[in-house]
Amino acid sequence: MSDVAKGSRFGARPAPFRGPFSEIYRWACTVYLYIGGWRMEGDWPGDPKLVAVAAPHTSNWDGINMIAAAGFYRIRFSWMGKASLVKGPFGGVVRWLGCIPVDRKAAADMVDQMADAYAARDSLILAIAPEGTRDRVETWKTGLYRIAVAAGVPILPTVLDYGRKRIALGQIVHPTGDYDADLPLIQAAYRGAEGKFPDRSVPVG
Repeated sequence: MSDVAKGSRFGARPAPFRGPFSEIYRWACTVYLYIGGWRMEGDWPGDPKLVAVAAPHTSNWDGINMIAAAGFYRIRFSWMGKASLVKGPFGGVVRWLGCIPVDRKAAADMVDQMADAYAARDSLILAIAPEGTRDRVETWKTGLYRIAVAAGVPILPTVLDYGRKRIALGQIVHPTGDYDADLPLIQAAYRGAEGKFPDRSVPVG
């Protein structure tokens, strides 16, 4: 792993060592990213609880690349899923993969559900695609911001830039509750970034 991890494309600092199994997994993710031509930019912050903005989101490949990036950084992303996903014989596996079950019929209450999930854990990195879909949309959804405010956690922009083949971490944003004022600070990290399908990317200022 050393030749790959020490390459110029992988100078970003990950989270602290978590054990031998985590290191084997990190090696596999690093090799995947290296073969794929990705460059990693930005040191992982020390905050144990974050909302990670996963954008641009235009392809199913985004999820695979974000999982690999999480492995490289020695962290684990969680994600919101339908409550039915964690039921049945494979429910435990789905939870292990990072799914946090939510009742989507109570959409107005989803923010409170996620705030409760943050309160119940010592650490939680929740990855959310602000577009809410792989199709073209004109604006980001506000859910990730409202969750961060309700949970009292910072927002970390994570950038999947296929144009320059880089996965980058932006500056941490501590939400003030003023969405219109904070949104440009979050989107600053995405200026010039291209999704796998650029025509589907949300334009940012």
